[in-house]
Amino acid sequence: MSPLSATSRNKEFQGITHGIRLPDQLISHPENSQKGNNRVMSLYQKIIATNAPSAVILIRITVGSVFLSEGIQKFLFSDEVGVGRFAKIGIPSPEFAAPFVGVVESVCGAMILVGLLTRLAAIPLIVDMLVAILSTKIPILLGYGFWGFSLRNVPYYGFWGMAHEARTDFAMLMGAIFLLIVGAGGRSVDARLASANRQGS
Repeated sequence: MSPLSATSRNKEFQGITHGIRLPDQLISHPENSQKGNNRVMSLYQKIIATNAPSAVILIRITVGSVFLSEGIQKFLFSDEVGVGRFAKIGIPSPEFAAPFVGVVESVCGAMILVGLLTRLAAIPLIVDMLVAILSTKIPILLGYGFWGFSLRNVPYYGFWGMAHEARTDFAMLMGAIFLLIVGAGGRSVDARLASANRQGS
């Protein structure tokens, strides 16, 4: 193709496209990218922000160590508290669900122990405890299995039976909700990250 032919084709294309406005979605605007970065940074700051006292570390140690321990045990004692137990309860796909829950409890428990992204780590653990109460403690309250969840043998059923069996579940649920609300406290990685972020801005 000759240079003259290429030039004429280019002029024809410019003439065809002249006056056509591309949709804003197809045009990259630096200000849109900056707004997106600001939103991400604002969310990050909200996650690590904490004005709670250093004593919150006691709650973190309690909640984090229990979840970390339970998560590891789901792999060490699979039949008793892992895949085998999930199958007995009636949880679907226990061979997938048990290792998944074990990883979530181990990772999020460790994050809460050191106070890293504590609010974010608390969310999966709250869901974990709600599912545990629904699948294992509500049948005790009712006195029979429901929704495919089985009723296990306990000394007594009804409200008091559920209250006794769910004491750890409720304590962990309230602890995780507390950490979601107040954050990691002064003695945490989150507090150091928040301080460094303030100094850098």
